[in-house]
Amino acid sequence: MAALLLSQARWLLVEHPAVASFRWQPGRTLGATPSFAAAVISGYLTAVLVLRLVLPHLPPLPPRALRLASAAHNTVLLALSAAMAAGCALSTAATAPPPRWAWPFCFPPGGATEASGPVFFWAHVFYLSKVYELGDTLLILLGRRPPTLLHVYHHAVVIAMCYLWLATRQSLMPIALVTNAGVHVVMYSYYLCCSVGLRWPKRLKRAVTELQIVQFLFSFAASVVMLWLHFTAGGCEGMAGWVFNAVFNASLLALFLDFHGAAYKAAKSNKGKAE
Repeated sequence: MAALLLSQARWLLVEHPAVASFRWQPGRTLGATPSFAAAVISGYLTAVLVLRLVLPHLPPLPPRALRLASAAHNTVLLALSAAMAAGCALSTAATAPPPRWAWPFCFPPGGATEASGPVFFWAHVFYLSKVYELGDTLLILLGRRPPTLLHVYHHAVVIAMCYLWLATRQSLMPIALVTNAGVHVVMYSYYLCCSVGLRWPKRLKRAVTELQIVQFLFSFAASVVMLWLHFTAGGCEGMAGWVFNAVFNASLLALFLDFHGAAYKAAKSNKGKAE
């Protein structure tokens, strides 16, 4: 039974013609231009500013409608994150050329790696999913809560990061995608539970942020392997994209640590007052 399910999942997520025949073509594939990424980022930041000014003067959305919209949005992202994590993991296992362990860390340079096939299909889905994820901010604003700097910065810059993954055929893309999508399965499970009124214990709530911090630390550990291969095995593809990604991850790690520290101090202070 398990073998049959795995075979069906492999066909759907790896071998399906739409997945296997995917090719990233600048100017032709949806979103495959820097102007598209720039327009999405600019439109997002403008919308956040405008909505923050306009929404306080409009009647609030009924709480039930907001909960239903949040539940639907989080369900979509939970299912999509699970599909992307499984799809990219299976695609990497099925299509990685020898040495199989090294390819997810270091794509061969000099045009030897084409931006095509199942792994790049899931990277493209991941890129477009980040555009859909901008709806997170809309739901926060509709709930009359101001989004944090970390939230807006992360949602805006990740669009550029995902575009560069594909445009530069960035090494570490499979590992980063599976890791990030896997973390998002946990994160959107938490958000979905909140939207339907199921509250997680505070310790588990804090663990969601801690898991995101671990994700960034893991990315730096994977980068050490990639850099070793880059300097000892003839180079890796997409180094410009990796530099952008590394700087972005470092900034996110700093912001998440600050957010986690502030939340922990606030929780400790409230506990002390209660006692």
